[in-house]
Amino acid sequence: MTKTLRAVFLAGDCAAGALTGVATTLAVRAIVAPDCDMVAAMMLGMLAGTVVHLVVGTVLSPLLGMFETMVPGMFVGMYGGMFFAMRDSMQDVGLSTALWVGAVFGIVVALGVDFWNAQLRRQTPAQGDDVSPLPASG
Repeated sequence: MTKTLRAVFLAGDCAAGALTGVATTLAVRAIVAPDCDMVAAMMLGMLAGTVVHLVVGTVLSPLLGMFETMVPGMFVGMYGGMFFAMRDSMQDVGLSTALWVGAVFGIVVALGVDFWNAQLRRQTPAQGDDVSPLPASG
């Protein structure tokens, strides 16, 4: 894969993460009231984030790849939903600030998963390589 193509896919992964974060923020905002119990809010946020990430991931997976869409989406949706719901149940934050936090959270998670994936690919032997610790017989 060329460096240009890799950069395009990374930008797409970051955009998918930001979209998932923003959509999760909006979903949490719609169902969590400021006077909601924090534990109940976190569970509702996790549920909303899971649904959002499944919808966004299903739509974007054919374009960006299943791993690159669903793994960051899982973290952004579930953890982001819990974090955003906890925040919304404790304090009143403006919508624009909440949306920025959701987008940045999604981008950071997407970059983190991309870094993790790169580390795994570097440590995994190429297909067809003999990784057996035993000497080849023959």
